[in-house]
Amino acid sequence: MYILGLQGSPRKRGNTRDLVSAFLDQADRTGAQTRLLDVARMNIVPCLGCGKCEKTGFCVIANDDMAETVYPLLRRADVVVAATPIYFYHASAQLKVLIDRTQALWSRKYRFKLDDPGQPWRQGVLMSVAASTGANLFDGLELSARYFFDALGAGYSHSLTYRNIEHPGDMRAHARLAADLQSLVEAVVAPWTHRQKIMFIGKRNARGSQMAAAFARYLAGDRIEAIACGSQPASRIDAVMQTAMAEKKIDMAFLFPQSIDDGLMHMACPDRIVCLGDIEPLPRMAGAKVEQWDWNDPEPDDIDHMRRACADIETRVIALIESLG
Repeated sequence: MYILGLQGSPRKRGNTRDLVSAFLDQADRTGAQTRLLDVARMNIVPCLGCGKCEKTGFCVIANDDMAETVYPLLRRADVVVAATPIYFYHASAQLKVLIDRTQALWSRKYRFKLDDPGQPWRQGVLMSVAASTGANLFDGLELSARYFFDALGAGYSHSLTYRNIEHPGDMRAHARLAADLQSLVEAVVAPWTHRQKIMFIGKRNARGSQMAAAFARYLAGDRIEAIACGSQPASRIDAVMQTAMAEKKIDMAFLFPQSIDDGLMHMACPDRIVCLGDIEPLPRMAGAKVEQWDWNDPEPDDIDHMRRACADIETRVIALIESLG
C-alpha cells in the first residue's frame, strides 16, 4: 500500500512533522510504502479562481509542483494524511494553498462525473496540533478536511488532534502518542497488508496494462493492490484509451507509463504478474505466479476498437478477481 503524507507546517522540525513522521515510520515497519511532502517548501501556486477546471477538468497552472508531483501522488495513494498546526482555528496557509488547488479534482468528480480508480477505497486521515486548548479548536479544520478528502476521492476515516502542543519536542513527549499511533496503524494500515499484489505488464504501458490496473483497483481495491508498468514504456498514456475509460466513468488523468524496474520500486514482491501480449524477456520473480493474456494493442486513434478493447479488459479483470475467491 502507498501512504502519502502532506506536512503543512512552515517549521522544518516542528511538532506537526514529528507527529506525521512518527506515523509514517510505524507504517513503514508494517510493510507500507510511504512518502512525506514538505508542503511549505514546495512550489505550489495559489488557485486563481478562474473556473477553467470546471470547463476542462484540468488546472490552468501547469508548471508547478502541484501539477507535476502532487496530483499524480494523490491519485496513486491508498491513504492521504493531511497534517497541519492550527493557525486561527484552521490549517496553515501553506497546506490551504494545496487544498484549494484540488478544485480541479473536485471538478473531475462532480462536473465531469468521473471516478478515479482508487476512489472507492482511498482513506483520508487528519493530523493536527494546537498550542492552545479551546473546545472548538479543530472544528473548522475538520469540516474543510472532509471536503478536501472528498475531492480526492477519499473517505475521512480517522483523525489525531492534540491540544497544548507549543514547545519543541512536546509532541514526541506526549503520553498518549505511542498508543494513538498503534491504534491508527491497526485501523488504517493493517487491513490493507493482506491484499493480493498484482503487476500488469504491457509493452508500452499506455493502454491495456493501464486499463487492467485501473479496473482492478476500482472493482476490488480492498482485495487487490494493482500496478501497471511496461517493458518499453511510452512517454504518456494513450488519449483515446482515456476517452474510452471516461465513457465507463473511470478517470485516467494524472497517470504515466513506467518501466518494470520503476514498478518494482513500488511493488517489490508481486503475488501475480499478468503480461498483456508478448513480453520479452518474461519477468520471473520468486513467489509470483505469471500468466500471459493473448492481447494486441488497439490501433491508435480508433475509438471503436478501443471501446471493444476496454470491454475485453474489464471482462478479463472481473474473471481474475473472481478467481482469487
